[in-house]
Amino acid sequence: MNLTDAKEAIYISLQNDNEDIDHHIKNLKLAMKEEGVTEMTFEPAKLVQNNRAGRKMMQSYFKKRGIKISFAE
Repeated sequence: MNLTDAKEAIYISLQNDNEDIDHHIKNLKLAMKEEGVTEMTFEPAKLVQNNRAGRKMMQSYFKKRGIKISFAE
């Protein structure tokens, strides 16, 4: 799975009430490692909870799983 597909799977999982999110995070982590990416940037407009609390919760959850994320302006 490439980085773009892994990222899209995360968006879909978030829209489906976090269905299989941990599986998709593992795939994203593998894709990031293969491509040498250390931080992933997500589009806030594609998030279900596009507010500060939702973004912070997502950052915390991903950080606990070894992925540093940020959000596009």
